[in-house]
Amino acid sequence: MNFQAEVIEKSHEMPVVVDFWASWCGPCRVLGPTIEALAEEQSDRWTLVKVNTEEEQALASEYQIRSIPNVKMFHKGRVIAEFAGALPRTQIENWLANNLPDGRKETLDLILERLDGDGDLSELEAFVAQYPDMKDARLALAMALAVSAPDRAESLLQPIKAGDPASEQAEAVRTIAELMKHEADNSGPGQAIAKAQAALKQRDWENGIKAIIEAAGKDKSYAKDLPRRAAIACFHAWGSDHPLTKTYRRQFDMVLY
Repeated sequence: MNFQAEVIEKSHEMPVVVDFWASWCGPCRVLGPTIEALAEEQSDRWTLVKVNTEEEQALASEYQIRSIPNVKMFHKGRVIAEFAGALPRTQIENWLANNLPDGRKETLDLILERLDGDGDLSELEAFVAQYPDMKDARLALAMALAVSAPDRAESLLQPIKAGDPASEQAEAVRTIAELMKHEADNSGPGQAIAKAQAALKQRDWENGIKAIIEAAGKDKSYAKDLPRRAAIACFHAWGSDHPLTKTYRRQFDMVLY
């Protein structure tokens, strides 16, 4: 086969999904018909190329194929996503939905880069209104509204169900919204939660997470484990590389355990 023409060059026109397989591989025979059917159904979005690793050993070595089936997605000449094993159809559909390049995603990324740090969400609001089916955009807007408008954030997240690629991030945002809606009492952890709410409303994320950790230290089971769940939700929403996650995750773990 002409891998350069069929995959590398073609991927500059549309994404190319490459199924590395072999005739002796049982799981390959399971995966093959499923991914071939999906390729036919979604032929306007991506194309499928099958590479027999027995016949194309140099390619298998170049792309470090150590087990099969192995599926890689190429876009603009490079691998942008992959998976190994005979995944069921629903998981492959999720993988495709989460990784196929989409012009709307590029636009959303630009909007998020331009997002006003003081809370001007008009451009993102307009984008979500134009593309209500785009879950990444809904999630981004819900994250931005979780503190100031928790009910609206929860409403935006309704289409994101368990098993969706964005479900974990959505659950983190739901927990932050729950934190902001909680009616704190006069107990020690309740007062700490009230401090956290006040800080977060002022976009003072550091004092917010410090107060949440304080509440967990006083009673981590308060309000159905809300301090513990809220801290984990903040770390998840921010990501492992965020400075506040790096600074306070270990402190939280020490308080918790």
